[in-house]
Amino acid sequence: MTLRWKIAQALEIRWWRRYLKHKERESYLVTKRAYWQRILQILAIDIQPDMRILDAGCGPAGIFMILNEYKVDAVDPLLQEYEHNLSHFKKANYPNIKFYSQTLEHFEIKQSYNIVFCMNAINHVADLDLCISKLVAATATDGALILAVDVHKYQMLKNTFRAIPGDILHPHQHGLEDYIKILELQGCKIVKTITLKSGRIFDYVAITGKMGE
Repeated sequence: MTLRWKIAQALEIRWWRRYLKHKERESYLVTKRAYWQRILQILAIDIQPDMRILDAGCGPAGIFMILNEYKVDAVDPLLQEYEHNLSHFKKANYPNIKFYSQTLEHFEIKQSYNIVFCMNAINHVADLDLCISKLVAATATDGALILAVDVHKYQMLKNTFRAIPGDILHPHQHGLEDYIKILELQGCKIVKTITLKSGRIFDYVAITGKMGE
């Protein structure tokens, strides 16, 4: 694991503690669930009861929050720290979710998933190529891979952020075309991209990919 990744992970839990410090637990959870429902509507994702779902890099408030009635595996290396340090996240509140407190790099794929979500997480990993290859491998034939990530809007700033850690929580600094290229090299067919939020430096974009025969 790179030093930059280790620093980012150490700061991640501190960021969450500061962010949630003054947020009342129940109102935050209600707001976050509503957010995820809107995301599903925007992405036009139809989830059927028998589908298997992966929430990769789920964090303490991932899309698993609204999927407790489905067959979901949720993976994140900081899950134990989140549960210990954040009152907003308790695994017991999601009895049907299988949580795995480990990195995506070390997560053992034992089955394929009809839907693989990786929401605001792929630029947090240590080995980007390996993790994307795992996401692709985890996606069933004719399944859907939804990768949502902050992407650089300007080449010059992308190069600057790579050279100088201006965004220390995210070890990887890429544009949309970079992620699309990596996905396509892994055999993922890009179906659509949707900008979920536009910013001055980054756009938060959801990339939907499909696995062919």
